[in-house]
Parts: sequence; structure tokens; C-alpha cells
Amino acid sequence: MAELEWLGIVRHGESTGNVAAAQAEIDGVELIDIPERDADVPLSQTGRDQAAAVGRWLAELPDGQRPDVVVVSPYLRTLQTAELALDGLGIPMVRDERLRDRELGILDLLTAHGVRARLPTEATRRHRLGKFYYRPPGGESWTDVALRLRSLLGDLRRDHADGRVLLVGHEAVVFLLRYLVENLTEAELTALALDGTIGNCSITSWRRGADGSLSLVDFNRIDHLRREGATPTREDEVHAEPV
Repeated sequence: MAELEWLGIVRHGESTGNVAAAQAEIDGVELIDIPERDADVPLSQTGRDQAAAVGRWLAELPDGQRPDVVVVSPYLRTLQTAELALDGLGIPMVRDERLRDRELGILDLLTAHGVRARLPTEATRRHRLGKFYYRPPGGESWTDVALRLRSLLGDLRRDHADGRVLLVGHEAVVFLLRYLVENLTEAELTALALDGTIGNCSITSWRRGADGSLSLVDFNRIDHLRREGATPTREDEVHAEPV
């Protein structure tokens, strides 16, 4: 199967859920105060500024280096990020549910403290199984997300061979794309995830090399946000996945 010429992914801009989750962890409470379902959480104003900065980065790319198509998670925060970034550029956008965030099931809206306090058995089970294989009741493991992303990558390689594709997704999706594209091991992926969070509206990308395979070019890149004055989310900020 032919390979893409270039593949990139942008994590969505800062959402109101990111802000609420970080504050809940700081406050030491058990529940995150998010009124919407996960799919309906919107961008914060900072997130909108970050998305606009991605748009300026795209507009400045030389001819022939812009994406041919942008594929987006159907969640509101990703759609808003893509719409703001693509405004006026004429790049087609399509939605694909395989890019949605990891579903947390019974852990939804619980902080790390909340999981330990309310579901100690699950906290113990997760610790024993590890981040890669643990599946919360009603939710997904990282391997579940990897399976749907593996299917998406196969379709992209078939439908956009030799093309340039930009994805707009979520933190877990960024990590798992690295796992799939670079053939990482579980240990390598776990170490990567322990190094820190993926910045809101950061860019991760791969380019096809002489051997015909994709090689990493940028990981968690946020210089476009600093340059445009769009305050990036702190790299040490607590993110929404509670355990």
C-alpha cells in the first residue's frame, strides 16, 4: 500500500473541560464540574486563540506544503479548532468518529482523587494492568483506541496515497498515532506518555523518507502559539484522564 507524503495531527485547543479538570485536581475534589457530555465540551477563549494561531501557521506554509484534506474528530472542541484554523483557507474538512477521544466509561468526570476515593478496586486494577491495557467499565483501553486508529490509517493510506493529511484530535490519539506510525512498543509508548502532556493546539507530524516510510518531524510543537501570542496551556497542567 502506498504511503502518505506527510501526516500531521493537531490536538484541539484548550477546552472549558481542560480548565475545569485542572482546577478540580488543584482543589482536590472528587468530581470535575463539566455540565456537558464529553462530546459537547467547547473551546475556552484561550483555545479559540490557539486555534486561530494554527490557522496562521497553515496560511504561511509554502505552496505544496499545505494539507490536501483535514480529518477531524466529531467532538465539538475538535470541530471548533478545525473550523477556526481552516477559516478562509479552502482546505476540505471531513469528520471521522475514529478520531474521537478515549471513552472513560465509569471514570468519566472523576479526578484522580475521585477514582481512588470512590472506585478503589478500579484504581488497583488499573495499576496492575497498566495504562495500555486497562479498560474502565463502559470505556476504552488505549489498545481499543489504537484499533480504530489503525483502521483510519489504512483508509488514509488508500484514499490519499502520496497526499498530505492533517488530523485534528485528542491527546490520547496523538500518543497512539506515534505508537502506530513508528511501531513503538508498549514500554516505549508508556515512557513517552509519562514524559508529559500534549499541548493544546500543538503539532505533531511525520514525513515520508527515502525508504518509503513515515518518520517523525515534530512532536508536541507549540512555537507557533508563542509566536502568535496565543498562550499555550502549561505543559505541566493536569489533563482530563484521571488515572
